[in-house]
Amino acid sequence: MLTTPDRDTTRHLAPTAGPGRAPRPRTLIAGGIMLALVLAGYWYFNCRSDGGADKRSAAAPVRIAHVEKRDMAVVERSLGTVVANTLVQVTARVQGTLDTANFKEGQFVKKGDLLFRIDPRPFEAALAEADAIWRRDQAQLKNALRDKARYAALSQQGAISTQQRDTSETNADVMAATVAADKAAADMARLNLGFTEIRSPVDGKTGPVMIQPGNIITGTSGSTTPLVTIAEVRPIKISLTLPQSDLARIQARQRVTPLLATLDVRGKDGKFLAAPVDFVSNMVSNQSGTIELRATFPNTDLSLVPGQLVNVTVELGDIPGALVVPRDAVNDSPNGPFVFTVHDGKAILVPVTVQTDDGVNAAVTGALTPRETIVVEGQLRVVAGGPVRVLSAKTETGPPPVSLK
Repeated sequence: MLTTPDRDTTRHLAPTAGPGRAPRPRTLIAGGIMLALVLAGYWYFNCRSDGGADKRSAAAPVRIAHVEKRDMAVVERSLGTVVANTLVQVTARVQGTLDTANFKEGQFVKKGDLLFRIDPRPFEAALAEADAIWRRDQAQLKNALRDKARYAALSQQGAISTQQRDTSETNADVMAATVAADKAAADMARLNLGFTEIRSPVDGKTGPVMIQPGNIITGTSGSTTPLVTIAEVRPIKISLTLPQSDLARIQARQRVTPLLATLDVRGKDGKFLAAPVDFVSNMVSNQSGTIELRATFPNTDLSLVPGQLVNVTVELGDIPGALVVPRDAVNDSPNGPFVFTVHDGKAILVPVTVQTDDGVNAAVTGALTPRETIVVEGQLRVVAGGPVRVLSAKTETGPPPVSLK
């Protein structure tokens, strides 16, 4: 008899889902929707935004200024060194024990002020001895002169020989010479005694004391260590060098008016220190190809110190009616300097030649006109002939440097 399999048994025998089983259609649909949403979001936040940015950045953002026509000063810049007007190394001229120092290090002293004192007692004794010898020999000279006169009278009477007379004259001459030597020795002893007081030879500011009181000075003025160095700092000088290529301009300007040296140091009034150049060297250095110039500053506020390095600007001449642009507007290229002008919202490349550059503005020649618009910032994004977007106008070119005229 045939039996019919039970339905529950048949369901139990049906294959179950395993690792290799294909996903259901409903799962595929849900995954596709999620993927579409992710791609849509990526496109919205990236592709769409980038497209908008590309549209906005198609015109390069720039800042502008304008070409100006005016007289432009020709200047040179150099690194200057502050030099003391006078620098004196004070040394002892006699040997002895250094007793006292009558000033403080860094103090200002005047010419003739007492700086140091060396123990004077040995020199006082030497002077007393020299004076005694001088007085003794003076007495002997008087006696020799009396003998000379006596023998001269006797020689006329024929009472003595000629030899005796000559001997008396020689003795008198020898004693006269001895007295002169004694006087010189006494003067030297008196001079050495005076050298025990060391006084300032100039007005100036003292440096550190190199030999302290209590030490014995054994050398002479040419070999001993300086006791102190005095620098005259009011007035003070600035030494600078300029290329020899500027020599013609320097000479031409000096014939009309003194060159003006302007420092990057401000005085009490807040203005940059300036003074005329009062020295031009008589030779060009064959090592550096430069020529030295010097200017003297009053330095009443002691803002300049010997050895200090300062930036110096020297005005060498003028370019009348020059086309002046901000220095930042000039760009370099393998074909030479150029500027970008702006016409109808587009950048035009204009080659120029730089005549002079004062660090702020530049005088140029080229196909430019006064008041023409030029790019001073953002040139890296500018393409010749491409569109530009002006952000704001830059400050106009600054005033020319200070002149004596």
